[in-house]
Amino acid sequence: MCDRVGDGRADYSAKHRRHGVNVQLVTDPDGRLLWISPTLPGRAHDLTAARTHRITRICERQGVPVLADRAYIGAGPWVTTPIRHPPGRNLAPTRQTVNRALSAARAPVERGVARLKSWRIFRRSRCGPNRMSSITAAILTLERQR
Repeated sequence: MCDRVGDGRADYSAKHRRHGVNVQLVTDPDGRLLWISPTLPGRAHDLTAARTHRITRICERQGVPVLADRAYIGAGPWVTTPIRHPPGRNLAPTRQTVNRALSAARAPVERGVARLKSWRIFRRSRCGPNRMSSITAAILTLERQR
């Protein structure tokens, strides 16, 4: 039995083979949550979600640099992403060093993401993406009080 209205696949992610939501977030360099987006269905790609919420455009206007993972390749010149390795070959040592430095700079941000994912409601929720938006807003309020 599915408690979702409609076809029941609106928030289904084929990549993860489960229902879920896509939540974009902005953290400070220490990994503290500053902003959480309204949720989108789990099938939404990260770059599509970032464009929907105009995250990169706003950060560019504000002069805030964006460090992102490989899902955001092609987001624009303001977004720094890891370098892809050429098909069938490894990256040159200097490019590997660049990727490691980017990963090290993103580590506190990933801790912020992990902290958000530690909330049980994200793992056990059976409600749709629209209701999860208000839940993520409440979680942001609670996280800021810590």
